[in-house]
Amino acid sequence: MKFLIVGDVIGKPGRRVLGTQLEKIREIFSVDAVVVNGENAAGGLGITREVCEEILALGVDVITTGNHVWDKKEILEYIGEQPRLLRPLNYPEGVPGRGSGIFESGNKKWAVINLSGRVFMSPLDCPFQTVRKEVEYLKQFTSIIIVDFHAEASSEKVAMGWFLDGHVSCVFGTHTHVATADERILPQGTAYITDIGMTGAQDSVIGIEINEIIERFLKQMPFRYKVAKHNLRLNGVVVEIDDDTGRALDIFRISIPFEGET
Repeated sequence: MKFLIVGDVIGKPGRRVLGTQLEKIREIFSVDAVVVNGENAAGGLGITREVCEEILALGVDVITTGNHVWDKKEILEYIGEQPRLLRPLNYPEGVPGRGSGIFESGNKKWAVINLSGRVFMSPLDCPFQTVRKEVEYLKQFTSIIIVDFHAEASSEKVAMGWFLDGHVSCVFGTHTHVATADERILPQGTAYITDIGMTGAQDSVIGIEINEIIERFLKQMPFRYKVAKHNLRLNGVVVEIDDDTGRALDIFRISIPFEGET
């Protein structure tokens, strides 16, 4: 199977470039399924029912999230109703929603696990111990397992890649919104990249208007973020995985510009 994995979609501009480019990318790379991180898809922070359904209607199979998943309070009810919208698995017991799921494309089953890091982030349950148990469970149903590790520290992400090498098909990082150039297939067959970047305005500070962020750094005063709108790009990776073994065959980065008026 071949997967398109798209980096953090930032607000309406990010959804716009996703909507205009997704079908073309699927055709060019003969993609079987699409995974998108959408935790910033609604106004730059969080996700709503309306935005989730808009993204799924584009042909996206699974939406992962991260530390901003609860920023729009209405998601608390909806996330339990939508199995294709995931939140980090390592939230404590009793939190609404799902941290993983088994999906099907054609007659092929595959799974996605969503995790959150703990370094410089909220002190959730240990992602390493949590994911170990979940992988064992999911392997009863499929050999193809993809992990979105939404984390701040590159060291924590790299460690997770090595920890899961040979146990899952792909570990990709999200959250920092800056694509890294370390995509590779690890020795035991797991595709890995520290961060797949973001989908939104590249002329920005990780998706937000430049001057506003600079003012924040200069004055340390609170302000309301405004999503940037210029020089839109879709960033992510395409990963090819062996259907039978679940081992990765290839991984490469993509960075596709928006075509149209911004």
